[in-house]
This record gives sequence, C-alpha cells and structure tokens, in this order.
Amino acid sequence: MRRLSPPLWLTAGAIYLFLYAPVAAVMVYSFNSARFGAGWKGFTTQWYGALLENTQAVDALKNTLLLAILSTLVSTALGTLLGYGLSRYRFPGKVPAERFLYLPVFIPDIVMAVSLLLFYSLLRRWWEFFQLGLSTMVLAHVTFQIPFVAIVVRSRLFDLDPAIEEAAHDLGASSWQTFRYVALPMMFPGVVAGGLLAFTLSLDDFVVSFFTSGPGSTTLPILIYSSVKRGVTPEINALSTLLVLASISGAVSVMLFQRGRTVKGWPA
Repeated sequence: MRRLSPPLWLTAGAIYLFLYAPVAAVMVYSFNSARFGAGWKGFTTQWYGALLENTQAVDALKNTLLLAILSTLVSTALGTLLGYGLSRYRFPGKVPAERFLYLPVFIPDIVMAVSLLLFYSLLRRWWEFFQLGLSTMVLAHVTFQIPFVAIVVRSRLFDLDPAIEEAAHDLGASSWQTFRYVALPMMFPGVVAGGLLAFTLSLDDFVVSFFTSGPGSTTLPILIYSSVKRGVTPEINALSTLLVLASISGAVSVMLFQRGRTVKGWPA
C-alpha cells in the first residue's frame, strides 16, 4: 500500500477541517462559562447541569427518545421483512418495488415533509379526531426509515448463500422456521445495523418532525431551532453537542456491525 504524499495529506486535512471545525466549535463553546458572546471566559460544565433543570429540554429529550425508539422498532421490523422479501422471493411488480424503494432516500426532506403534512390534512378532513402529535411523527419517521433498513438488510443478504436456506427446506423446515432459525441469525448484524441507522436518522431529524409535529410533541432539534431565534446560548451548544455525540455513537455502531465480523459463531 502506497503512502499518501504531503499534498494529499494537506488536501485531506483541509477537507476534514472544513467539515468538522464548525461541529468542534459548537462542542467547545458548550463548555464556555460566558453566557453570551463568542469570547472565551473559562471552562465550565454548568450548562449541562442547567439542561437537567430545564423542563422544556427534558420534555423534548423524552419526546425525541420515545419517537426514535418507537419508529425504529416499527421500521426495523417492516424494513427487515421488506428487504428479505425483495432479496429471496420473486413476485409480480418486484422490479418497480425495488426502484421505488430508493425514492424516499433521494427525495428532499422538505418535499417529504410537505407531502406528509398534506396527507395528514386530508385525513383530518375525513376524521375530525385525527390530530398532529407524536403518533403522526412516528408514522412520518417510519416512512423514511423503512427504505434505509431494507437497503442495509438486502446488502447483507447479498453476501449470504441462499443454498443454506434451501438446505433447511430440504430437511423439512417450514418457511417460518427457515426464516427464524436460519436466515434471521445470519442477517442479524445487518438488521442491527439498519436499526441503528434508523435510530440515528430519527434522532437528528428536523424537517419532517417540524412539519408533522403537534402541541406537546417538541423534539430536541425543534427545540434547538426555536431557541436559536432568540440567540445562540451555551445551553443550545450543549444540546447540540449531545445530539452530535448520539449521532456519532449510532454511526460508529452501524460501521462496526457492517464490517462483517463473526458474532458468536454466526457468519458475518
């Protein structure tokens, strides 16, 4: 393997600096003792303690975690079944289904958000009791999470030999038994990676959440957006830092599960 030349090192360093310097600045200033302004007044962790006393931040955190957990559970289950079905079965309309699977991935967030809001508005005309809130946000998040889970699971299944599942059928296993005891353990790292990816996407989503939220369903990204209008404070930097750390943890976990390592003897 060849070593990078100094110009390439400088180019790579400049790119990484451009990408991550703003994020690093937010994290550093979350420990700034200055209440206002960009000047550094000293190191402190009081702003993280202040978040625990901020009822709005605590409620937003609860909504964010509840939204992410519920939507991830639903989207992981549905996305796994969708990815498995597209990978292992033939049926009419399979090719269009595979093509449309990527549509929510490429469509702009604002378009998806407006589309969901319009759809919910139509539902409210038919059912007056239908209101925007945490339930509509869960449905919205599931909508854009399912394709990501299905794509990750499909990529995992492409590396697995279908002959193993055929052998299970030949030995008398039913379709459910083959899926439960053969296919699912083999593709489990892909399922976990897809779930972690869906969880991470839900944590830092703002556009879709903002358009489909209702009273009492404020999440951390929405709270940060509304707070920034009154000025950037250390509490906002602290909230942003927590979101960044959560996103980094999810992304690292996805990469670890996608490496294809052996887990407790299961093929990776």
